[in-house]
Amino acid sequence: MEYILWFDQLKKEDLAIAGGKAANIGEMVKIGMPVPPGFVITTKAFKKFLSMTGLEKEIDKLIADCDVENTQNLLAISKKIKEMIVAQEIPRAIKYEIEEGYKALSYTDQIVSEEVLELIAAGRELASVAVRSSATTEDLPEFSFAGQFSSFLNVRGQKELMEAVKKCWASLYEPRAIFYRAKHSLGKPLMAVIVQRMVNADKSGVVFTVEPSTGHDNILIEASWGLGETLVLGEVQPDRYIVSKQLKILSKKIGHKERMRIRDWASGRTVEISVPSSQVDAQVLSDEEIVRLARLALALEQHYAKPQDIEFAIEMGRIYIVQTRAVTTKAKIEEVKIAAEPILRGFGSSPGLATGKVKIIRDIADLPKISKGDILVTRMTSPDMVVAMSKSAAIVTDEGGATCHASIVGREMGLPVVVGTGNATKILQDGQLITVDAYHGLIYPGIVEIQKQIEIPTIAPPTVKTKTQLKVNLAFPEGVERIAPAVDGVGLLRLEHMIARAGIHPAKLIKEGRKSEYTQMLIDGIRPIARAFYPKPVWVRSLDARSDEFRHLKGGEEEPTESNPMLGWHGIRRALDQPEILEAELEAVKKLHEEDLDNVHIMLPFVISVDEFQKTKEIAQQIGLPKSVKMGIMIETPSAAILIEDFCKEGIDFASIGSNDLTQTVLGVDRNNARIAQLFDEMHPAVLKLIENVVRICNSYGVESSICGEAPSNRPEMVKFLIKCGIKSISVNIDAIEKVRKAIIEAESESQIS
Repeated sequence: MEYILWFDQLKKEDLAIAGGKAANIGEMVKIGMPVPPGFVITTKAFKKFLSMTGLEKEIDKLIADCDVENTQNLLAISKKIKEMIVAQEIPRAIKYEIEEGYKALSYTDQIVSEEVLELIAAGRELASVAVRSSATTEDLPEFSFAGQFSSFLNVRGQKELMEAVKKCWASLYEPRAIFYRAKHSLGKPLMAVIVQRMVNADKSGVVFTVEPSTGHDNILIEASWGLGETLVLGEVQPDRYIVSKQLKILSKKIGHKERMRIRDWASGRTVEISVPSSQVDAQVLSDEEIVRLARLALALEQHYAKPQDIEFAIEMGRIYIVQTRAVTTKAKIEEVKIAAEPILRGFGSSPGLATGKVKIIRDIADLPKISKGDILVTRMTSPDMVVAMSKSAAIVTDEGGATCHASIVGREMGLPVVVGTGNATKILQDGQLITVDAYHGLIYPGIVEIQKQIEIPTIAPPTVKTKTQLKVNLAFPEGVERIAPAVDGVGLLRLEHMIARAGIHPAKLIKEGRKSEYTQMLIDGIRPIARAFYPKPVWVRSLDARSDEFRHLKGGEEEPTESNPMLGWHGIRRALDQPEILEAELEAVKKLHEEDLDNVHIMLPFVISVDEFQKTKEIAQQIGLPKSVKMGIMIETPSAAILIEDFCKEGIDFASIGSNDLTQTVLGVDRNNARIAQLFDEMHPAVLKLIENVVRICNSYGVESSICGEAPSNRPEMVKFLIKCGIKSISVNIDAIEKVRKAIIEAESESQIS
């Protein structure tokens, strides 16, 4: 045949005749990937169509006259070209080969669906196929052209197939594609068209062999119910699974998936329906499917010798790989701290910071109001928004995930993108000045002060073994594989950031009878950290959120208003007033121990009396917390420091000094009050005297003494003081690990000399 080629006739080098997408499909068939059968209508057919219809010269002139920076002009020219193509008839010779290929594909023995096989065997219908674009500038190592060309699912019958082919050809001239080529100087492209047996997916999604928003060398899988179009369009919050390259599942975040697309068997059309209530918040992929997908993804990454962005579909338990392309961007990991209260939270899918004026885009007609430097805010982006996206300083959406169009194109353009906020288009107002922190998925009002913006250094395993253990303070599982070999454990794992990411107040979950969801949220957040550090200890601090910190969450409106939240209802005092929240946290630790992650232990914050510790132990006994779980306390108040011996006698396993709060409570200095900031001094004699007393008594009772506040990171003299006291471990933030390690080595050396 002259105008079509079957997949097994293609290889990855056949870009010029098959386009990037089809060439990669052919390559996957050659290496044994599970690919649905099909063929490609080659670029030769497209060139023949343009020449025989006389469209080529007219299209070239229109493109040459197009001002891609003028949105109205771009839209008008695109519309005219597409109408010209679709109005033409496909030449007879090309049409004949497509029809013959379609018949052969319909009767192949590689049938995806048994129901379709029965219908075809009875002579009642031809197969349903997916008709997909494959441009010569698509799925290249440098440019993905993600979502810029058309695809049509559940196409059935000769007439419908021919119309879909012409629409794929026409999509070469979508506004976003014309703009993208002009901006990247990619020249004159050609279009091939894939015709592939339709996988009527029960579930589908995307796999990245490197985390695109962080650059971490893990596998990211996003999945939703039904056909993949719903996920790509960003219409649901997909499940998100992180898998190590050793094929261990590091974390699972289950999305809220209310809509799905399926094939309607009566009409043969793709229809959108509601997800059954039992599946809305259910895990899409089984653990076995997650690992199987990760294994296939690793094989593709190894074959192409580059990180891959892979699309998959699963029908009746059978996995199909329908596309792979190179990941064209890789994030730089940075740590950003902003001293302000966010007004919106979402998922940072393309990292960066930006400040600008909000422009709400509700439909294509709104696109012209975007000016350079604006923040584009929309329910969900579509490929038609590429022109406006290129002018924007950042993008914020109500819906979507790491693999939706906004995320992929945002990463290619280097734009900060926050997706899945839920209600950005309702909360934000046109013209409002905001700051977008796409490292953490946060939106702030106005211009905010960035306290710190540093690239997290590469942390090498220690070459000198110190007597004093060096641990790390953590909030998230990202990057833990890189950190774990360099330290002796986690001296403080905060739960507050995990909860903030979920966007719902634990008290609301408890009130609505969803206590198990809170437990599972914590398990999913803690598990990858515990696995990465195993068998090194991970000290999990029970919830310690001030009443003003969670007010923005769903259910946070019920938080009390306190004149000084720093000294208010938080820590263990709040936990004992709301014991079901504490029970859920202890239950999470219990279940992790049942998974043989017996390195996870619990630490109680803002303790002031032995009675609080006793009551916590009673709750732990009631839920059956195993004896393998160690329980310690934070030393953040003068009362805890003074009563340390009583705590040791009561049976604490460890005590960690929270130098920030201890300094605040000892000196009576609100550490959030700039007016008296000069009085805040961790090296004040009263603070040092209490620290020395705590370390001495803990050591005498065989209780591990530690510190997890900022003091060792900020004050080298504090490290020397702690070493002299005989402290057993020091826990610091990631960016201070190497600095504090050096200080420990020097202090221990000086101590030996003296």
